[in-house]
Amino acid sequence: MGRAIIQLNKRKKAIDLLRSITDNQEHSIIIHYSCESFYERNDGSSPRITSIAVRNCYSAQTTSFSIHQIAEINSVPMKNIPGNYDRLEKMMLDRFYDYVRRHDGYKWLHWNMRDINYGFPAISHRYSVLKGTPETIPEDKMIDIARLLISIYGPAYIGHPRLVKLIQKNMISDKDFLSGQDEALAFEQGKYVELHQSTLRKVDIMSNIISRAADNSLKINTRMCENFKLYPVALGELFKEHWFFSIILSLCTILGFIFGIPQLFH
Repeated sequence: MGRAIIQLNKRKKAIDLLRSITDNQEHSIIIHYSCESFYERNDGSSPRITSIAVRNCYSAQTTSFSIHQIAEINSVPMKNIPGNYDRLEKMMLDRFYDYVRRHDGYKWLHWNMRDINYGFPAISHRYSVLKGTPETIPEDKMIDIARLLISIYGPAYIGHPRLVKLIQKNMISDKDFLSGQDEALAFEQGKYVELHQSTLRKVDIMSNIISRAADNSLKINTRMCENFKLYPVALGELFKEHWFFSIILSLCTILGFIFGIPQLFH
């Protein structure tokens, strides 16, 4: 199968998936989380999780799980969080996985949460380290919005870092937004509330982006007409790969030539 045909198929599947999300918003959840830096971890330990935010696409109801809130519930002063971190983190993840359990079958929309460094596997691993038993979210229920947008618009649709550039291009509020590097620094400085606010802001931003993509109002760097350039290329690949279409094309060419001859003598 030719490259253009593959790209068009991916684009169609991505558009269909986006449509299924918007048609079933009640059972779609946006998730994001903040954690300790996962770089330069020479001791091999997994990065600690600071906060998780989940937002229902339909109601916009947002639930958060954060280390400073758990500390407050358990009468642990902010200054004493580092000395009680594992215990508090375990309680925070207990609550998160209870939420996961109660939302079985939902779609989980995320931004690059794909691997053990940062993603669902990282949260699951961290909970296991703390002697918890994580709930399994099926892979077909985890939808990476970052990759979905690439499939729809193409890899050059926006610059890097893509989330930041989309925010700027579409003039979306970035109040309380922290970059990954800033989040790592905030963790080192014990600024747990700032991390919490950043996580909440990011699920709000993702909701905004998904809505704009769904109603074709998302501003990007490339023009939609560039996607249509794939169609003639895909048609050519189709004729090359399938002899039946090649015969039809040849017959059309011959018939056009035959019926065109009389016109030369008028």
